[in-house]
Amino acid sequence: MDYRDPIGDMLKNSQNDDEELKGKGKPLPKEYHSRDVFQQFQKVAREQGFLPEWLKLQKDIYARLCAGPDEAEVEEINLLIRKYNRTCPPQLQKGLVTVENAERRREKWES
Repeated sequence: MDYRDPIGDMLKNSQNDDEELKGKGKPLPKEYHSRDVFQQFQKVAREQGFLPEWLKLQKDIYARLCAGPDEAEVEEINLLIRKYNRTCPPQLQKGLVTVENAERRREKWES
């Protein structure tokens, strides 16, 4: 009976593909070792334009408040604010909006 190592075979086959990688064989930059894995992920994600969901919501809410919302739009904005408050860090949570206080709230959403 022959012993088969499918994982080993896959690794051997993939080693040929590594020859074309940019920076292969060069040491990692010093700044790479100065961060932990999560900090490195955040840096790469930020450089690639990734935004967390709560930041996307923040921009959307601010844009809607700038448009001068009416009563129906205020309800939609408040639904977005509730979603934002569930996903953002606790110290960044914000209050709900009414037609009367929309202008003041807009200033707080400006960032």
